[in-house]
Formats: sequence, structure tokens, C-alpha cells
Amino acid sequence: MNTSTRRPAAALIALAIVATGCGRDSDQAQEQAQDVKSGAASGEITVWAIGEEGKALGAFAKDFETANPGVTVKVTPMGWDVAHDKIISAVAGGATPDVSMIGSTWAGELSKTGALEPTPGNLIDKSAFFPGAWQTVDVNGTAYGVPWYVETRVLFYRTDLAEKAGVKPPATWEELRTFVKALKEKGGAEKGFNQGYTEGSWQELLPLIWQAGGEIVKDGKYSFDTPEAVTALKQYASLFEEKLAPNDTPRGAFPQNFIKGEVGGFFLGPWMIGVLENDGGAGFKDKFGVAPYPKGPVSATSFVGGSDLVVFKKAKNRDASWKFVQWLTEPKVQAKWYTTVKALPSVQSAWQEPELTSDERVAVFGEQLKDAKTPPPYPTWEQVAKVLEAELEKLALGRSTPEKTAKAIQAQADTIGTGL
Repeated sequence: MNTSTRRPAAALIALAIVATGCGRDSDQAQEQAQDVKSGAASGEITVWAIGEEGKALGAFAKDFETANPGVTVKVTPMGWDVAHDKIISAVAGGATPDVSMIGSTWAGELSKTGALEPTPGNLIDKSAFFPGAWQTVDVNGTAYGVPWYVETRVLFYRTDLAEKAGVKPPATWEELRTFVKALKEKGGAEKGFNQGYTEGSWQELLPLIWQAGGEIVKDGKYSFDTPEAVTALKQYASLFEEKLAPNDTPRGAFPQNFIKGEVGGFFLGPWMIGVLENDGGAGFKDKFGVAPYPKGPVSATSFVGGSDLVVFKKAKNRDASWKFVQWLTEPKVQAKWYTTVKALPSVQSAWQEPELTSDERVAVFGEQLKDAKTPPPYPTWEQVAKVLEAELEKLALGRSTPEKTAKAIQAQADTIGTGL
């Protein structure tokens, strides 16, 4: 379920664009988003899927095959570490599958190659999805694919340590520092708070910019050197500066440092519920809870990630492919998929199914998703994300200031451009 940023292979991207053309404008794409023919699906559908979802989808798709006699879904699993480059190579070589799962920040890059089929409007209703999730497939007003599952960030904290410290989950930025300080000084969490998997996580910063009232895009360009971004960077750096978050956490130490009580909280996605219950052992599920993101100067907006499903223009079984994608976004199917791999539904009405309403912790994620946002689906976002991580690490280590960090990110983002 981890949706951490993937690195683009620049040479592969360039080759893909040359091989397939430089894309189409929105009107041309909409014209090609033809209706999907009615009737049952038939024939073979080739699907590439990633991570744990890739391992589970083949067996899960048997229900679709049962409902559509004569159709066969052939799923090829692949790891997150190779998926991005494998898809780009397939685009360049004209050897794409019918359907593929992609990371939630990849649609802009892939749409630029001209390889993706626009989403047929007669089959998919965008209003059914969380608005932030739909943004991941909307490129300049044209949708390429659909959001499959989503994740957003909330606060995980040790309930036992919070009780010992006499504090409740924080509602504001200021309360967060008070909360963490109490966990450290009174609750026994000697290292305080864990700021992401590394000290330079862009997924930790973006919510803070939005919470401060800022945006990362303005007038079609990246916008990081702003008062709101500096405010967010100051908040990000504050826990490190006040020794409330370690900046020297060894790789692999998390989440064991949370399970051991060395740190008392962190911001991450829903997959961590299962990870903590499994790694923490018997009884640990009663030692942690989740709470919404603390509110910044303007809002408590969080980050929305997850995964999308796309159909390629070279799909050999176009109509059946779109019907399979549509089936995977039906509310009851999404609820069943949640019970299979704990992937949260992208379709809002699926959250009313009993599989989702039975866990109070899951409900917190549902509320957070209502106004969660996503990075822009720009072809160059992955490159900019790498810049963010490098500059944030310098800030966490005390080698830069919020003001200098904002300017450094902006200068490099300007050089990279949006790619549109």
C-alpha cells in the first residue's frame, strides 16, 4: 500500500514520447473517448498489477469471469520497484497490456506519451469518486483511467503513552508540538515523533502547504517560494529543531521504534493498521489509535494517494478492458477488495458498506479523504518530488532554513518545468 514516489527513467520517458507522439490536446482526446459497447465482456484481458494488489488480483478477478462467461483475466504481478520503468519500456516498445495499475502520480507522465485511452464517459461517473482521487487521472480536463483505491495520511499515536502523559490527540499545529512533548517527557517516548519513513518525505510537506492556505501550482507553474510554503516548512522543521523528532533514524528502524514505544506517533496511510497489528503481536491493536490531521492556519487537508487503473490505446480487448475497470469500481466490489488487501475504496458510496463501517479507525480515513488533495498530474512531478526530498532532508538536518529551502525548491522546479 505504500505509494511513495517512484523515480522516472528520463531516457525511457523521452523514448516513449518519440515512439508514440507528443500527445493530443484535450478536445482531441475527448473525441477519442468513445462509448463502450453494451453487453457482457468476452475474450482475454491482459492486466499488469503492482505490489500486494498484483498478487491478489488474479484470484479476485474470478468473480468477474463468473459474471461474464467467456472472458479470461490474465494478471501479471510486478513489484513497485520495477513497475514504473517496465510500463514506460512497454509504451516505448508498443507492447503494453490491455489494462495496468499505475501509481497515483503517473497519469500525467503516461498521458504525455499518447499511449493512454481517455476514459469513456458513458461508463464511468466521476462524481462517484472522492474529488481528490479523481484529480490523479484528470490531465488538463481529460480523464485517463480511473482511481482504483485510495489512501490518505492521518495521525497514528500510542494511546497508552498518551493516556500516561495525560494528553489527547492534537487538533492544531500548536497542539501537535505540545502533544509530542508530553509523549516524550511524560509518556516515555524518548525520541518523540517519527517524521515519515525518512527525514525528507514530500508527502509530509504537501499537506502542510495546503493547511497553510497555499498551493503548489499557480497559473500552470510550480509554486513553492511563497509565504504559505515557508510557513509549512517552518512547521515541518519545528519538530526537528525542538528535538521532538529524530533526524538520524536508521533505515528499517520504523515501525519497530513505534511498537517499542521509542516514538509516540507518526503520519501515514491506512496500510499501517495491518502492519502494526501484525508486527506488534497480540494485544498491540489496543495500544494505538488514529486521529485526523491537526489543523493548520487554514485547514486540516491531507494528501491523497493510492493507485489508478488505465487502459492503453493498443488494448486488444478494449471494451472488455473498460468493463473490467468499471467492475473494479463498483461499490460492493470495492468493499470486498478492501477485505482482501485492505485497500480503501476510491468510490465514496462504498464507504457505506458494512465492511467499511465496522472499524472506527477506518472511518477517520474516510472523513480525511473528503477534502484531501493530490499533486498535479504533471509529467515532471516525479522529478520535482525528488528535489523536494533532497531539500527537505537538508532542512531536517539543520543544513538549511525554511526560506532557503523554499527558494531552492522553486529554482529547481522552474528548471524542470511542468512538462506540459
